[in-house]
Amino acid sequence: MSTAASVFEEANPAWMVPEPFEVLSRRRDTPDTWTLSLEPCGGRPVRFLPGQFMMLSADGAGEVPVSISSDPDGRERLAHTVRAVGLATEAICAAEPGRMVAARGPFGRSWPVEELEGLDVVIAAGGIGLAPLRPAIVAMLGRRERYGRIALLYGGRAPDQLLYRDELDAWRERGVEAHVTVDSAGPEWLGHVGVVTRLIPRARLDGPASAALTCGPEVMMRFTAAGLREAGVAPERIHVSMERNMQCGIGRCGHCQFGPTLVCRDGPVYRWSQIEPWIGIREL
Repeated sequence: MSTAASVFEEANPAWMVPEPFEVLSRRRDTPDTWTLSLEPCGGRPVRFLPGQFMMLSADGAGEVPVSISSDPDGRERLAHTVRAVGLATEAICAAEPGRMVAARGPFGRSWPVEELEGLDVVIAAGGIGLAPLRPAIVAMLGRRERYGRIALLYGGRAPDQLLYRDELDAWRERGVEAHVTVDSAGPEWLGHVGVVTRLIPRARLDGPASAALTCGPEVMMRFTAAGLREAGVAPERIHVSMERNMQCGIGRCGHCQFGPTLVCRDGPVYRWSQIEPWIGIREL
């Protein structure tokens, strides 16, 4: 049994029974995105692996999957970065410190951070896609000597849509080659303008010695994977995190079907070699 499967089975024996979590803090990251720090009311530490997600709900407004964005070694609390795009996510984002939210999990397959040891690692993120990648970055920095170069390629729609801007500087100080771009900006922005794929040459990849983790809009991931392949990165070393309409989290309801897989059970992290045949089909 894989480590991810072990954590999945041990984390919540009831699976479908949400547990209460207290909101410890709430930080606004962008005009429509907040990061909440949550602590389990029962005191049970939550074990998770980078890339896994929880099913969250607040005020009876519905339940949604949200990636865990905290340090995987910090078991006392969880962090979730959430964009308010509907009733359920708006209710979660509106939860003030001291309020309760319901959570169950963690679910899903994780980023293979241990498998990447000894390799150069490229992390490509678009928009809120940096949130599911944050635990992988933190985990690799905690064992920095086990990895080669770590290059972060991060893009947002505009400067005010970028996440974790203070942490980007801190990651650079710890050896991450962080390159940031935006789709459009005013004269006050002095950085790169353009899509994430235009940053790939800046990573100076040694393709056979590199692996990649990427999360963002599907079109961004398709073009990023193509650019990485052109740079010589093997498709089985390109890992992507997919987003689908998950309702049960345990592979029972079928809402998150993607090709012959279920994202909540077989993902959200996939190898590019596994999903390349389906990700370009618009109907999926």
